[in-house]
Amino acid sequence: MYLFAFILSLLLLCISVPIFLVFGIGSSIAAIAGLNLPWSVLIQVSFGALTKHVLIAVPLFIFAGTAMLRGGAATRLVHFATTLVGHWPGGLGIAMVISMGFFAAFCGSILAAITAVGTIMMPKMIEEGYPKPFVVTLAASAALLEALIPPSNAAILFSALTNVPVSQTFAAGMIPGIILLFLMIGVVLFKCSDIKGSKKATGYERIIAGKNAIPALITPGIILGGIYAGLLTPSESAAIAGLWALIMGFIVYRELTLDGLLKCLKETAAITAVIFAIIATATFLSVVLTYTQLPQKIIIYFTSLGAGIYFFWFALALICLILGTFIEIVPVFYLTVPIFAAIVVSLNQNLLHLYVVFVAFAGIGMITPPVCVGIYTAAGVIKEDPSRAFKEVPLFVGVGVFYGILMIFLPITATWLPNLLR
Repeated sequence: MYLFAFILSLLLLCISVPIFLVFGIGSSIAAIAGLNLPWSVLIQVSFGALTKHVLIAVPLFIFAGTAMLRGGAATRLVHFATTLVGHWPGGLGIAMVISMGFFAAFCGSILAAITAVGTIMMPKMIEEGYPKPFVVTLAASAALLEALIPPSNAAILFSALTNVPVSQTFAAGMIPGIILLFLMIGVVLFKCSDIKGSKKATGYERIIAGKNAIPALITPGIILGGIYAGLLTPSESAAIAGLWALIMGFIVYRELTLDGLLKCLKETAAITAVIFAIIATATFLSVVLTYTQLPQKIIIYFTSLGAGIYFFWFALALICLILGTFIEIVPVFYLTVPIFAAIVVSLNQNLLHLYVVFVAFAGIGMITPPVCVGIYTAAGVIKEDPSRAFKEVPLFVGVGVFYGILMIFLPITATWLPNLLR
């Protein structure tokens, strides 16, 4: 029965059945027909997973991001970044990467970042002579900053699965996120050094752009300052971020309308529904893993091999690369993190290090065909054929693998700041 459920799940995945149904159908067959468990057990576990307090922050951060896009905050951030580096060779590409970093500091959604920053920057870059395939792939790759620089929905999901405090996971992603930002800038400098920058902004123009961006730039201080000062929980800080986004949109920048607010709510509901549907049915798999004790058996087998810690990290990297190619990052989280976390604990390694390494390799799936949801989203912004961007993928995959290996050998990048803030 387990074999039948596994083969059926693969078949459903191959014919492009939505991933939450793949989880739900395959795991429920294994649980009910294979383990003789009643439906009520699956429903109770699913309900418990969806009602974890920490997950309240997910739709709230998504709403904050969409409201800042429609309310003008994202435009001011992009303009400020452009005045800083837009005159450099490849300056608009660098400005897009920096803008992604800025946007990452108050929005936890990767796809929202591609839409928000890409809508503004990508057409401008193409007008200035940047190749469309490179622009699409850069936008999709740079958006991975959202999974690392706090606040991040990836960090929230990881904490929900491992019970690591969200504040610690947020802190773990900060330094790795900054390192990735500089690597992305290096790629732009390497590929676009022959593309002249725009006219250099004057000091006055930079001051005005910075002044206009101040309300958006202080958002990370509001979010993270409240968390690390002990004044707000992550969910409360997400609510404050959403409220601040409305204040900026309606009062400060005056670009958010009631119709725009309604669209923000619809977009938030749609994105949240996708994420929570996956969470709900992925917990069916966790029931099967618990009752079959598969994680414990994997740990026993792994330790019996006498393999070292680096063997585990590189095995994890390979698994994440393969799964990320065919499955989106959220299902990969729920499919593998419970098992990886158990092994990491048995090897006396830090779970925060696991978070950074996992995101580094699983995130590469955002740009690798056939799923490559990041490239499809970025290409959709400028109405480009996604397949044309595939020729740029090997370069960014190479950079991503280099970055992931760097994170494997430098665990201090993930643990230093959380230890300092403890």
